[in-house]
Amino acid sequence: MANQNQNQQQKKHKEDFSLKVTTPNINAGRVIGGDRLPASFDLVEKMQFLFARVVKAKRLCASQPCNPYVKVNLGSFTGTTRCLEKSTTPEWNHVFAFSKDRIQVPVLEFVVWKKKCDDPDELLGRVAFTVCDVPMRVPPDSPLAPQWYQLENQKGVKLEAELMLSVWMGTQADEAFPEAWHSDAAETCGENIAHTRSKVYISPRLWYLRVNVIQAQDLLLKLKTGNNSDIFIQGVVGNLALRSRFRSSSTNPMWNEDLIFVVEEPFDDCLLVTIEQGNYNKHERVGSCVVPLKNVQQRTDATPPASVWYNLQKPKENKCDEKVKFSSKLNMRISLDGGYHVLDEATHYTSDVRPSSKSLCKPSIGVLELGILNAVGLSPMKKDNRTDAFCVAKYGPKWVRTRTIVDSLSPKWNEQYTWEVYDPCTVITIVVFDNGNLNVVKNAGGKKTEEAADKRIGKVRIRLSTLESDKIYTHSYPLINLQTQGARKMGEIQLVVRFSCASILNVLQTYAQPLLPRMHYTSPLSRFQLDSLRNQAAVITTLRFRRAEPPLSKEVVEYMLDMGANVWSMRRGKAQFYRIAGLLSVLVSAAKQFHEIHSWKSSVTTVVSYFMFLFIIFLPKIVLPSAFSFLLLVGIWRYRKRPRYPSHMDMSLSQADTATVEELEEEFDPFPSKFSGDNLKRRYDRLRAVAGRVVEVMADLATQGERVESLLSWRDPRATVLFVMFCFVAVIVTFFVPFRLLMFFWLTYLLRPPRLRSFDIPAVPQNFLRRMPSRSDGML
Repeated sequence: MANQNQNQQQKKHKEDFSLKVTTPNINAGRVIGGDRLPASFDLVEKMQFLFARVVKAKRLCASQPCNPYVKVNLGSFTGTTRCLEKSTTPEWNHVFAFSKDRIQVPVLEFVVWKKKCDDPDELLGRVAFTVCDVPMRVPPDSPLAPQWYQLENQKGVKLEAELMLSVWMGTQADEAFPEAWHSDAAETCGENIAHTRSKVYISPRLWYLRVNVIQAQDLLLKLKTGNNSDIFIQGVVGNLALRSRFRSSSTNPMWNEDLIFVVEEPFDDCLLVTIEQGNYNKHERVGSCVVPLKNVQQRTDATPPASVWYNLQKPKENKCDEKVKFSSKLNMRISLDGGYHVLDEATHYTSDVRPSSKSLCKPSIGVLELGILNAVGLSPMKKDNRTDAFCVAKYGPKWVRTRTIVDSLSPKWNEQYTWEVYDPCTVITIVVFDNGNLNVVKNAGGKKTEEAADKRIGKVRIRLSTLESDKIYTHSYPLINLQTQGARKMGEIQLVVRFSCASILNVLQTYAQPLLPRMHYTSPLSRFQLDSLRNQAAVITTLRFRRAEPPLSKEVVEYMLDMGANVWSMRRGKAQFYRIAGLLSVLVSAAKQFHEIHSWKSSVTTVVSYFMFLFIIFLPKIVLPSAFSFLLLVGIWRYRKRPRYPSHMDMSLSQADTATVEELEEEFDPFPSKFSGDNLKRRYDRLRAVAGRVVEVMADLATQGERVESLLSWRDPRATVLFVMFCFVAVIVTFFVPFRLLMFFWLTYLLRPPRLRSFDIPAVPQNFLRRMPSRSDGML
């Protein structure tokens, strides 16, 4: 085992996990202006396609109903429309796209067939086009109008039947490109062709539903003893049920407890609130009420809604005396909180911080453009040594999915997407997956015998604040996949990124604003509540995208949202520990230096340090100017060595290159654990849950320290410019204003009366520091 781990580590060191600068053949150079979004595909390499649209046919089969379908042949590539049963005037409106690089024959042929059950299919006619005569269309030109073409038989004789077609040459900027059948997916069967198309998804707009249960009145309880006499509140929205704490039996119990759900617009569900008597395993309903979400008050601040008494409905199985009047009530405050941002991602690399309510959203400050060019050197993901790769990118509520390139280890997508940016301190996530829906085995009954799973190949995160405005970044990112056998480089993906902003002042202004909406500070949620709500949001997003066409699988959504990031992992624990150790190493070095001065290890150093301390003591007014001057010089000096490329996954930072097989098996162990033994399983799961919180705290500490360190690292050039300008102003102010006067103003401000303080939102320095980038973006 030791030799195996050593060989794996040697192999990892041989692999190149670095970021590489590329020079793709793109026509970039345009600068954004105003609020208009860019529409040209200038960040990707131009790819030409032969488009063929089959619209409809007429006078087939002598106006008798038949089962027609059309085959589009171009050499070895054949696309087929769906078969329309018993139709005299079939309409397909199907688009086919053939890559110009793969065209090897000069003729494009359309063949109309009549499907028969027992006999071979009958040829109804054909029409052919010469490829060199096909016209070229470049957007924003209007789409080419389809025309009627008379069909011919095998001998070239004209028939009465006609087929409406349009054929043109275009690029991936064509409107028909996303919905077209591509020759890259020629081997895919008809019912799975939808899984190969590109698609744009929009996440549902999510709100927090807060149910504050205050008290109940005049409950009709059953006579029970022991734990079975306790009562609790249960709230149900959709498939989710939340329960309150237990209260002892009483006809007028009080809770004053919040139950918080995540709900989606347009609020078609209802809230079911029940009072249960018993325990968690066995309980009986005492009363219930139903509240439609459309009737719930929406609030955008921390002002509590008015409490309402709701009449409870009598349970059907209640066998109490019919003469006894059932007048139980429940007092609650119910509100839809639109002042929060519903977190569905890890907070360290979230892509959106806007509140749920549209009335609180601010206008965009810029545009993010992403060009997904190609991937090289992908590892085979299937048993037949093939890979059907597609990309998924997420920023804010907009998810994009590229088309699937079938059976290629070097796929070329060349697709460009655009997002509006509302905050520069956000992260875009790009992941490459292997499409598992193309080779699903079916039994004789037509049902799937094995679940189709999209396998992850690698992930890339890019923080927008580390990008310079209007600069084009062309890099090849390593795709690293962490498995139970260790971390492997699965290939490389070439991306082009550009962040454009119309006004740099609007971007700089965001650094002094709170990162999250105001209600996160006026009515903060606990860490446990945020974790629970984040899981609810992920479930809602998964269910929404599973109903799309093509659907996004559960594996894709959970991996994009990093749903397993808060579970205990020895590898993550070591990585967070070494991050903190790296920050504390500065203090350790300072302590060692002071010890050397104290011990007179170097007489010259000790004497110089002694006179420096005397200089500071007798001239205290130069302390702050000297400190800010030092920071100013460090910031200017480090400008030469500023990072000139986006951050990427760091193997050493993630401790992925030193993780053992046992540690990775523990990390990939599902939650709850698969280990045998009930007692051991409960103890182990509890330990993992607690340890996951510890890892989050360690990550927060490391992130805060790295944010301070990034003030002068030029990782975020705009923030560093602001800090250097602040240091310049501070040098002048602290030089001319006496130190004692500055201390007086600071102490007066610190001890100001409570009525002059604002506890709602953090101060400007705290907001500025929270927006600084950290190395958490490079964590696997």
